[in-house]
Amino acid sequence: MALIKSVRGYTPVIGKNCFLAENATVVGDVTMGEGCSVWFGAVLRGDVNSIRIGNHVNIQDGSVLHTLYQKSVVEIGDYVSIGHNVTVHGARIDNYALIGMGSVLLDHAEVGEGAIVAAGSVVLGGTKIPPYTLWAGVPAKQVKEVSPEQTNEMNRKIAHNYALYASWYEEDH
Repeated sequence: MALIKSVRGYTPVIGKNCFLAENATVVGDVTMGEGCSVWFGAVLRGDVNSIRIGNHVNIQDGSVLHTLYQKSVVEIGDYVSIGHNVTVHGARIDNYALIGMGSVLLDHAEVGEGAIVAAGSVVLGGTKIPPYTLWAGVPAKQVKEVSPEQTNEMNRKIAHNYALYASWYEEDH
């Protein structure tokens, strides 16, 4: 069972039909919607400020979500995929966005709806990524625009795949 811990009077709120891997950690002021998955070694640390996660979000292995005390929060929309080993620190990610493996999003960065952040990118603090664009690099810069149909379909598929993967673990209990 995942480590779910209260701190400073805040207890995480987990929506229906969520999968939390045995060594996932969810602490403090974290609210998660329905149908989410938090994978092995992921840490959602809402000890210093809030983390708000929508529905059907997958937070893959080794990712860390954290904030700045009294200065930044994490806000994640619906059908967002956060790849393996991603750091989201006080950033906002809108619906259907995809954050590639090993990326870093710093405080007050905003990722627009359907945007894609390529693997290994660093999104500097305060960066505003427009909807339906692909960003890559260190620091991340816009590479091209992408179609809403393509990104929404891709991210919905990834979200549904992760729901399927999560169901495999529930069958083992």
